[in-house]
Amino acid sequence: MMGRLLTLLALLPTFAAAEALPYPADLPPLDTAMAAILRAPQAKAADAIVNAEMANRDRLEAGPHEWSLRLDSQRRRVVTPGNESYQEWSAGIERPLRLPGKAGIDSELGAQGVAQAQTARGDALHETARDLLRRWFSWLRERESVTQWGEQVASLRRQQQSVARRAQLGDAARLDQMQAEAATAQAQSALAQAELKLAVATAELTARYPGIRPPEKPLAIAPQPIDGNFESWRERLLEHHHELALARAESRRTRLVAARADADRIPDPTVALHVGRERSGEERLAGLTLTIPLPGEARRAAARRETALAEVAASREAATLAKAGAEIASIHATALATYTSWLRADEAAQRMRQTAALVVRAHQLGESGLAEVLLARRQENEALLVAAMARLDAQEARYRLLLDTHQLWPYDDGDGR
Repeated sequence: MMGRLLTLLALLPTFAAAEALPYPADLPPLDTAMAAILRAPQAKAADAIVNAEMANRDRLEAGPHEWSLRLDSQRRRVVTPGNESYQEWSAGIERPLRLPGKAGIDSELGAQGVAQAQTARGDALHETARDLLRRWFSWLRERESVTQWGEQVASLRRQQQSVARRAQLGDAARLDQMQAEAATAQAQSALAQAELKLAVATAELTARYPGIRPPEKPLAIAPQPIDGNFESWRERLLEHHHELALARAESRRTRLVAARADADRIPDPTVALHVGRERSGEERLAGLTLTIPLPGEARRAAARRETALAEVAASREAATLAKAGAEIASIHATALATYTSWLRADEAAQRMRQTAALVVRAHQLGESGLAEVLLARRQENEALLVAAMARLDAQEARYRLLLDTHQLWPYDDGDGR
């Protein structure tokens, strides 16, 4: 217990600093993102389930039994020399009585159902936020690809025009002009493919989240390193792990169901009050009836079944905890690895840019051929594209870590609503 407390205390500086960070400028505006998440069909369905569980809670608290009214009317004929007959009637009300222990369990079951539905709502919002983040970065990747290939096409066109002028003056060979034209055509083809992918990504993003409007010029923000140690992130991620919370809620619910089935081994008694008149009012009746069903094997079997199902839920909870631990380790490792990968890719891209500039300068001085220039530009473009993708991978991994610890989009206001 003391070790866990010390771990939680160690988290405070890390997460206090994280929560103090400004909202990322390379994400959709905060109010727009929140509206998109809360208006998603999954969120609306989860709201309806919460309302349904609230109604079910009221039903359980009210109990399964109702009053029954019974009315009888009859005519009695006595076979005597006078053939006497009498008008008779009776009335009664009755109701099974839920035993006090059962009422308490039903109340807990109702409250647990509402809590579980609210947890499921949080999970639906979380999965929607994950989907929005994934689709947003898919769009950013395609937009970055279009930008990079557009710059490559523009550069190669300038190169092609320069070679064409030199060829007209007799300073460049026809082969050089053909190589320049081929390189430009290849880049234009790659640009067209990138634009097609961007159009698809834009359509998917805006169709799924109509309120999201992709920016004209996305900001290219350098990723930040992941602060804190793994244990600190693990504690926070486990605290907000919806799948684990749902497994724990289901385990508690099945335990309550098992307790209710065990209590139901003793049947509820039925109490009845009745009044009547016989022999045309000569006899007046009033009575109280208590009916106690005798329990059978079916009730005991039902209790054993629910106990076994509770054990199944407990085993699933343990399995979910193990799965959550592995998932958390993967998310954290991905955030660390993608940041390191971006650092290396960015350094490589800068070196390739410098190399390409040197090759272009050497070509202008007549110290290298056009083929070397085209190769250097292609390698530079590839390196810049790899660095841009690595940057976006690192940003997405970091935001995923913040999202899973509820530090990115505050869609969960604490009460599940």
